[in-house]
Amino acid sequence: MAVFSILFLSLFVFIHPTPSASDLHHHHRRRIHPPSIKDEPSSSDLIRQACNATRYQQLCESSLTPYPNRNPMEIIQSALTVSSDNLREAQSKVQSILEAASGNINQTNAAKNCIEILHMSAYRLKSTADALPRGDIKNGRAWTTAGLAYQYDCWSGLKYVNDTKMINETMSFLNTLIGYTSNALSLMMAYDVLGDQTASWTPPKTERDGFWEAGGDAGGAAPQLGVPAGLKADVTVCKSGGCDYSTVQEAVNAAPDWGYGRRFVIWVKTGVYEETVRVGLSKQNVVVLGDGMGKTVITGSLNVGQPGISTYNTATFGVVGDGFMASGLTIENTAGPDAHQAVAFRSDSDRSILENCEFLGNQDTLYAHSLRQFYKSCRIEGNVDFIFGNSASIFQDCAILVRPRQLNPEKGETNAVTAHGRIDPAQSTGFVFQNCLINGTEEYMRLYYSNPKVHKNYLGRPWKEFSRTVYIGCKLEALIAPQGWMPWTGDFALQTLYYGEFGNSGKGSDLSGRVTWSSGIPEDHVNVYSIGNFLQGDQWRLTSS
Repeated sequence: MAVFSILFLSLFVFIHPTPSASDLHHHHRRRIHPPSIKDEPSSSDLIRQACNATRYQQLCESSLTPYPNRNPMEIIQSALTVSSDNLREAQSKVQSILEAASGNINQTNAAKNCIEILHMSAYRLKSTADALPRGDIKNGRAWTTAGLAYQYDCWSGLKYVNDTKMINETMSFLNTLIGYTSNALSLMMAYDVLGDQTASWTPPKTERDGFWEAGGDAGGAAPQLGVPAGLKADVTVCKSGGCDYSTVQEAVNAAPDWGYGRRFVIWVKTGVYEETVRVGLSKQNVVVLGDGMGKTVITGSLNVGQPGISTYNTATFGVVGDGFMASGLTIENTAGPDAHQAVAFRSDSDRSILENCEFLGNQDTLYAHSLRQFYKSCRIEGNVDFIFGNSASIFQDCAILVRPRQLNPEKGETNAVTAHGRIDPAQSTGFVFQNCLINGTEEYMRLYYSNPKVHKNYLGRPWKEFSRTVYIGCKLEALIAPQGWMPWTGDFALQTLYYGEFGNSGKGSDLSGRVTWSSGIPEDHVNVYSIGNFLQGDQWRLTSS
């Protein structure tokens, strides 16, 4: 993944990816309560109280004043409207960049990526606006979390090609848009966590502030997620003939748009499929079944060293449509340890399930980009930040294995297993590892034991300011350094990240040498990271049955 921090010195100006104050001066469904007639605050008082919950209060108040806000839910809806209206303007500006970028392959690629992910952002914000009147606040928070991430990603992609006034002005506009969406998300979090009395609302807090969200499934039967057994294939794929299609992409293209409330099952038979696969936003509830790890192999080699290719584009297999499931596959990127960012699998699929799958790569193997994802009994290999993104993902019963990094690996290296990218404290994202093995491949462990001092491995490092990763009940083998976690650069994010551990075993699990900015998870808060609480897994009706 490209190494960059939130603060960025462009070719022309210094732009920060979120607005500054000076610049901008239950269960899973809540019941919406009508406002009390007695002692009802004025609209301006209500706005001022509600905006205390945001990171950019002056921007919040000025943007909401034109709207008739009579209750907290109307304030949230108004904030979403402000964000959505400005998002449409951002999309127009990015389209202009694309039209002006003729002949510049890097600008063209950055603009095309922006157009794609801003469309995804608009879809998620609209879904939220439709869900909130039904009291569906948890889904609304998850979708707005993703919408905000996509806006930031567009800004971030443009910064690498910022050599025109048009791009610079668009980045400045996106900067303000990010502030609007951050505020809408903070308002939703306050409503969900603190209730509908706006006088009690405060800015978003995280575990580092001593805040854990209340859990809903403690003591009850925990929801179980997995790829259902006995699914019947709608289409088949094979290399030898006799099947419906010869490529995975052709089979995906045959899936009906939007799913019609049912799954579309693709059986990919044993073979090596050298192709780039994309499951678009409209291809929902697609299921890809293989014949097993190492038998059904989907392989590619795209990497950022190629002209006009960003990390996002390098994925061998990329998924956006919701409800995606896969089982019995190997997905790999064979670009090699000297090719830098080269993704095997990228997912933006909400409520997605991957079980008994293998993901092979080096740097940036698994891009768990956004939304809610569940990985069960999978094998993930890589070295540099090889599980990364800004999703809410649970990895359960998985083998997470470091593989040799350089062409001359005996010289030594420093690896981080994860690089979580949460950019805002109100985002409901993080990586959760439950009952996983953290070790090296056989080849890597031979290198490690030959000279442990030069082979350093860490559980994670903070890609973004509010990075969140926890390990619960995992086996951490000897290759994990005593410090446990490593910084990104200097003291960036060390006061705002949350890195937690609970109940782990193995030679790498000793907490006595851990960095001071990591944490032990209090036992009474471990349930916050359960499938039900962290992913709202008990609501995954179509994908879990």
